[in-house]
Amino acid sequence: MWQLAVCVFCFFLFFFNWAVGLTIRAHTMAWEGTLPFFLSFFMFFFMLSSPCDCHPHRTLPMGSVAVARAVSNDTARKASDIATEIADYADVAKRIIDLAVFGAAQNRSYRRLADFTDTIGNRVSGSENLNMAIKYMYNAMTQDGLDVHLEPVKIPHWVRGKESAVMIVPRVKNLAILGLGSSVGTPPEGIEAEVLVVQSFEELKHRASEATGKIVVFNQPFVSYGETVAYRAYGASEAAKVGAVATLIRSITPFSINSPHTGWQDYQDGVKRIPTACITVEDAELMWRLSKRGQKIMIRVTMAAKTFPDADSFNTVAEIKGWQHPEQVVLLSGHLDSWDVGQGAMDDGGGAMISWEVLSLIKDLGLRPRRTLRTVLWTAEEQGGVGAQQYYNLHKVNISNFDLVMESDLGTFRPEALQFTGSDAARKVMEEVVKLLAPINMTKLETHGEGTDISPWMQAGVPGASLYVADSRYFWFHHSEGDTMSVQDPQDMNLCSALWAVVSFVVADLQDMLPR
Repeated sequence: MWQLAVCVFCFFLFFFNWAVGLTIRAHTMAWEGTLPFFLSFFMFFFMLSSPCDCHPHRTLPMGSVAVARAVSNDTARKASDIATEIADYADVAKRIIDLAVFGAAQNRSYRRLADFTDTIGNRVSGSENLNMAIKYMYNAMTQDGLDVHLEPVKIPHWVRGKESAVMIVPRVKNLAILGLGSSVGTPPEGIEAEVLVVQSFEELKHRASEATGKIVVFNQPFVSYGETVAYRAYGASEAAKVGAVATLIRSITPFSINSPHTGWQDYQDGVKRIPTACITVEDAELMWRLSKRGQKIMIRVTMAAKTFPDADSFNTVAEIKGWQHPEQVVLLSGHLDSWDVGQGAMDDGGGAMISWEVLSLIKDLGLRPRRTLRTVLWTAEEQGGVGAQQYYNLHKVNISNFDLVMESDLGTFRPEALQFTGSDAARKVMEEVVKLLAPINMTKLETHGEGTDISPWMQAGVPGASLYVADSRYFWFHHSEGDTMSVQDPQDMNLCSALWAVVSFVVADLQDMLPR
């Protein structure tokens, strides 16, 4: 307001001096009269060219070419400034790494995982063990000094029950099986039928006339999890379409020691629901060899599987509020549920623990980012990301405030890179961020961030990131009794925690959000 007052004052002073100047010049005192005239004019012009606080967002008009040039220069400046800004986090990154890998927090995530899985065990959707796990983590993170709350969701409740399978022709042999999630059960006396062994959906179509009244055994080779898992997911419905009475699916794994691997399967609408279970690689190949010799195979399968109404559950949320933009969020996550075999240590207890560990590391170092760091431990991921989808539905109204979503669900083995999905501009930022991981030699940025639980956010345009680890052994133990603490390594978990913490903290603390 003071500039406006001065402007008005100078305006009147200008005209006053002009009138006085005319009078003085009439008495031959031109110089003295002209001097105050020009001084007043100069003051008036100066004040007009100064910004006025009463309109802080208004600027003098500029030509479109000048505006475009200014924007271009500003963009180039920002790219350079962002790189410099990120490089300035080198000391902070080193402090995080030192604490996680060499300092007082060394092996902490591993110890937490061991205590959790040894205390609770496996945690299938809808089970009392999952309820206990959620209470355990709520209490543990609260005691850690974090801001923790639970968000209610509805989740599937399927119970395996007693199950068995035995080959009775051409010889008696017990078969190791694990019923697949959502499968119906058999009659109490079981199903006894001849076997048709096929190696692909295409072969099943060609031999459809042979399938009626039989148990179809799929002996598909393992190509990759993404490709081969279709047999587990859709095998039962495809076999039912051609008249099969049950299916046994070769486990989705590249390696086996006579260990069946379970997982979720999906019945197709309008197709009869038949019992389905996975069998071991060894037994699938045995029956394939027998069938190629023309030998008749008979199997009896008994399954007491049952689906109950959806159960109440919770996503578990802990966070450190941002000091400048608490409404903006960098989200870290892993899922708390598991299958009902093994301990669920690898899938996905490790991912849940390192996502908690990030908050502990940041708190221990007395750091606080501009934006909120939020850890979400999902429920019912194994049933298709059920808890995460409900979280997305609830929070998508604030999608513009989600800066980065991160998920660890491919094991916490030795990390090799960060996988990232986002715009080219965001990728350039992340390329600078991962350079801060040079002390642990993990500066690669790979394409395609992945994770069932964060996929809705990424599909909506939010940048996403996931851990890329040395996972060659992951599917050896995946969804089997072999998923225990024995597959975990404390040093690997230290490195995963360090990577997870550096990336999430720096992104949360940058001046600007990642560009969409």
